[in-house]
Amino acid sequence: MTGRRRHGQPADDGDGRPHQVGLGPLVGQALVVLPWALLAVPTVIALANPAQTTTGRMTILGLVAATAAWVFFGHTWADAQRRKRTAPMLVYFLGLLALAVVLMTRDIAFLLFAITGFFHAYQLNPWPLGVAGVLATSVAINTMTMWSELSSPGGVSLYLGVVLIQTVAIGCGRVLGEKMAKQHEQRRQMVAKLEEALEENAGLHAQLVTQAREAGVLDERQRMASEIHDTLAQGLAGIITQVQAAQQVWHLPDQARAHVDRALRLARESLAEARRSVQALRPSQLTDAQLPEALADLGRQWAQDTGIDLRFEITGDRVALSPAIEETLFRVAQEALTNVAKHAGAQRVGLTLSYLHDVVLLDVRDDGSGIRGEPDTGDGFGLRSMRQRVRSVGGAMEIETAPGEGTAINVRVPAITAVPA
Repeated sequence: MTGRRRHGQPADDGDGRPHQVGLGPLVGQALVVLPWALLAVPTVIALANPAQTTTGRMTILGLVAATAAWVFFGHTWADAQRRKRTAPMLVYFLGLLALAVVLMTRDIAFLLFAITGFFHAYQLNPWPLGVAGVLATSVAINTMTMWSELSSPGGVSLYLGVVLIQTVAIGCGRVLGEKMAKQHEQRRQMVAKLEEALEENAGLHAQLVTQAREAGVLDERQRMASEIHDTLAQGLAGIITQVQAAQQVWHLPDQARAHVDRALRLARESLAEARRSVQALRPSQLTDAQLPEALADLGRQWAQDTGIDLRFEITGDRVALSPAIEETLFRVAQEALTNVAKHAGAQRVGLTLSYLHDVVLLDVRDDGSGIRGEPDTGDGFGLRSMRQRVRSVGGAMEIETAPGEGTAINVRVPAITAVPA
């Protein structure tokens, strides 16, 4: 059973040895078609030669049929992996060269078919064997065409020179082609590794966003639990205590009435806290409007109530964000403006909403007195609550401040778009 090949490991030839990098698909297809064209043309020429006898023509047809069968079963019908194996291709190449020589003895026109050896030598691996195939093809062709000139020293020199030049020229192309094929394969593997790395990074990013959302949901649950414990639960406990005290002095109406009045007051306060908590969960401003319009209305109303100059800007192409993102940004802006009105003593405030490619930025800047001490000491719905809200959607918040130099709150959240209903 063949094991699965690891990424980047060279493929196996079947004998345990890695094969050389193959030729491109287009070149491989051309090498399949080429021998048939180079065999058909000299066959027509040889059969049309008036010097050929009927027996000679029949012999040529027999040799052509044998050659065609050899090419078909040894190369055309073979798959790409088989052509990359050393032993089958070497046997095929030697048989091809021998048949080409025999055909040239019948008619020199088959020199055209013998040229196939130069091209199919490119498929002999490793590359020194390919260069040897080029040399053997050159020897066969030039021996058949220059045999009559080998009797003289000049003819031998010419013969050796032609063989050497052909072998070096075509062999160098074989070596260069091998190197280029290896470089192409290395680039392909590098691109594949980069694609895998990008897929892994995308998966990690999605996982981190999911974990940040889950952590944010947990933080919000903890905050709501703490708020319910500090407000509603304590109010209900106080109501129960006052009712129990009224039951104990029920025979004294004046004392019982005082306990009932206190219980009624606690009930009203708890109801107000419950309504405030519900309102904090879903801003009414976002019910019928998107975030830019809701922020514009918020800034306009805030400026009218406080008398502070506020400038609201929007940059980038607007997109419909998910409700969680819009609610988070709106609540952060709302809390930031509340803090400015209460503590900053500012004259001007800038509120900017920026849509970038994959993130949305919210900036609230004022020219007030700044924050003294650590800016993360806020409680309740203060700065700490703002950070929790931003973190709940996978974002981040930064605060830039200095005494007497104002405060800038910068929020960065992922641009998660709304899912159509």
